[in-house]
Amino acid sequence: MEINQKELQDLVDIIFLEIDQYKNENATVHPYDIAEQLLELRDINKDEYLKVLKKLPHELFADILSEMPEHIQEEITDLFSTKKIADIASKMDTDDAASFIYTLSEDHKEMAQTILETFDDADKEILEQLLAYEDDEAGSYMQTELFSAQINDNIGESIKRLKRLKEAGEIDNIWHAHIVDAHQKYLGSVGLEELIIFEHNLKFEDIPSDKYRNYFVNHKTDIQDVVEMVTNYNLTSIPVVNDNGVLIGRITSDDIYDVIQETATEQIYNLAGVNDEAEQEEDMFEIGKTRAIWLGLNLITAIAASLVIGMFDATIESLVALAVLMPIVASMGGNAGTQTLTVTVRQMALGDIDGEDAKKTIYKEVIISLANGLLFAVAIGTVSYLWFNIPMLGVVIAVSMVINLISAGFFGSVIPLLLQKAGIDPAIGSTVLLTTVTDVVGFFSFLGLATLILL
Repeated sequence: MEINQKELQDLVDIIFLEIDQYKNENATVHPYDIAEQLLELRDINKDEYLKVLKKLPHELFADILSEMPEHIQEEITDLFSTKKIADIASKMDTDDAASFIYTLSEDHKEMAQTILETFDDADKEILEQLLAYEDDEAGSYMQTELFSAQINDNIGESIKRLKRLKEAGEIDNIWHAHIVDAHQKYLGSVGLEELIIFEHNLKFEDIPSDKYRNYFVNHKTDIQDVVEMVTNYNLTSIPVVNDNGVLIGRITSDDIYDVIQETATEQIYNLAGVNDEAEQEEDMFEIGKTRAIWLGLNLITAIAASLVIGMFDATIESLVALAVLMPIVASMGGNAGTQTLTVTVRQMALGDIDGEDAKKTIYKEVIISLANGLLFAVAIGTVSYLWFNIPMLGVVIAVSMVINLISAGFFGSVIPLLLQKAGIDPAIGSTVLLTTVTDVVGFFSFLGLATLILL
C-alpha cells in the first residue's frame, strides 16, 4: 500500500492519540481499535510500526497483542528480547497468556518455555494447567481471574473486597459473584445488579434461591457445547468447574465470540477447499501448496466426470445439441447441492441437527430439490425445444434436471452427516464429494436418457 509521508504521520499521530485516550479511565478506545491501526501501519511501513511498538507501555501492549492474529503474535519473537516478551505476557489475563505462550511454542518452543519459567510458581502452575487442555476443551478457553465468595460471607464486605480487587487491576469485566461452599464447590452465581439491591449486612445464604443463576460447565466440556449454552441462554460469562465441582475459572463472552468467528471462518475455508491455518501464513508457497492439494482432488473428480462423458461419445457426436445443453444439467445440480450442503453444515455446527433431525433434514432437502427440479425442468425443457426444435430433447433434459436436483438435495445433506458420523469435519471434503456426485449423475442421466430416447 502506497502512502505519502503526511498520511503516514497522520496515522502514527492517530495511534498515539488513541493510546493517550486509552490511559484515561473514562476512555472509549478499546485495545482492538489500536491493534487495527497498528496492523494498518505494519502493512504500510514496518519501521514506523516497530517504533510505535517500542513506545507502548507493557500493560497496554499486552492488551493489544491479545487482539492481534496469531501470526502477528509470533512475529514479535523477531522484534523483541525474550525478557521483554515475558514481561508483556505477565500483564495478560491467564487465558490470553496461555494462548499466547501456546502460539509461540509451535515454532519457538525454547522461548515459550523460558517465558513460562519467568512467572511465579502460582501463575506458572495455572498456565501449565491451561496449556495441558486439548484445543477443543472448555478449560483451554477459561481464565482464572474471577470474583467468588463463600456462601456464609457478608455481602457488604464482599462488595468492598471486589472494589479493592478492581482498583488493584486484578480483575475486570465482572458481572457476577460466583458463590462457593467452604470446599470451593460451585453453588451458583448472583448478578452484581441483583447484589446491590440486597441489604449489605446480609449473607449470601440469605439471598433467595431464585436469584441464583446455576449455569456452569465442566472443564472437559467440548467448547462447541459451551458456545451453544452461552448463545442459547444469552450468558455474559459461564463458570468452569473441575470433576469434583470445584470452581476453577470462567469463560467470558469475548472468548465465545472468538470461537464462533474461528469456527465460521474454518467452515467457509473448508467448504472452499482451503486450509484456514495456512491462509494466515505470509509465505505464498505454503498457501499455494495447501490449495494445490484440494485442486488436485478436484482434478480427479473432473476426470471421473469426463470418463462418464466419454462413455457416450458416439451419442454426443450424433447430436451436437447434447454438448451444448450438457453443462446446464451439471451446473444446476452443483449449485443446488452447494445450497443444501452449506445449510446442512451450518445447522450441524449450530447443533440444530441431531438424531431424528437428520432424517427430517434429508426429507426436507429432497422435497425442496424435487420442487425446484420440476420448476426448472419445465423451464429448460421448453427452452431446449424452442432452441433446437426437437420435442424429445426437451423431455430428456427435463427428466435429467429432476433426477440431478433430487440427487443434489439428497447427497448435499447425506454427505456431511456421514462424514460427521465417521468422525470427520463435515466441512472438509464435502464439496469435492458432492461435485463428483452431481457431475456424474447429471452427465450420466442426461446422456443415458438421450441414448435411449433420441437415438
